[in-house]
Amino acid sequence: MFWGMITAMISGALMSIQGVFNTEVSKQTSMWVSASFVQLTAFIVCIIAWFVTGREASLTSVFDVSPKYLLLGGAIGAFITYTVVSAVASLGPAKSVMFIVTAQVVCAYLIELFGLFGAERVGFEWQKVIGLALTIGGIIIFKW
Repeated sequence: MFWGMITAMISGALMSIQGVFNTEVSKQTSMWVSASFVQLTAFIVCIIAWFVTGREASLTSVFDVSPKYLLLGGAIGAFITYTVVSAVASLGPAKSVMFIVTAQVVCAYLIELFGLFGAERVGFEWQKVIGLALTIGGIIIFKW
């Protein structure tokens, strides 16, 4: 669990840095040029990592995934890039990340609560709802 928390914190920091980087690249090029470059470089890094880590599955095994809607992750990633860049450009890094993370937590809890997309279903807990309310309260305090 400790390494999971460390990894999550690194991920959050990298997302914030990436959001700022992508926003600056978009200002100098365009939104879709920037998003395309982000996706292309991510693809290249993933292919290199696949080669380096032992290629435990073939590249074509992705077409055996079921249900097929799970393969939309890459397309969703393109829209994530677009929306993060738009939010950072509009709100700045700190405010945009607060809204993004809050939306992630709300969405993730609903996915768990209803067992969507193959996630294990969890029971309703008031303490989680209170935690979400406190998070939203934090946004209000931070914003004003």
